[in-house]
Amino acid sequence: MKKDTTMKTDAEWREELTPEQYQVCRCGGTEPPFTGKYWNTKTPGTYHCAACDTPLFSSDTKYDSGSGWPSFWEAINNKAISEKTDITHGMVRTEILCAGCDSHLGHVFPDGPKPTGLRYCTNSASLTLKSSG
Repeated sequence: MKKDTTMKTDAEWREELTPEQYQVCRCGGTEPPFTGKYWNTKTPGTYHCAACDTPLFSSDTKYDSGSGWPSFWEAINNKAISEKTDITHGMVRTEILCAGCDSHLGHVFPDGPKPTGLRYCTNSASLTLKSSG
């Protein structure tokens, strides 16, 4: 039986994730723009949570937002992502988290393309691409 990833200890997360993944996923950090391994990737496939392997986004919904982070206009399904209000850094934003393990992924903004008008702005460190090509 697979262990419930939300019940992992901090020590277990530190052991399983790289330092960058830990900082982003478990501490709400971010990588600098235009530096993550997926910001400019065009490879077809499915983006999974780097911490728990939950499928999050399809490459079919990835687009170049110009932000320097991987951006998607839709999650893979309505149960993959959870949201919470983020009031850090003097802003009010909507944080996106993996519904499987509560790892920080990034933020969602209402300035994306049609059909949703959303921009799921994610950190490469929170993702693992499983190629379908």
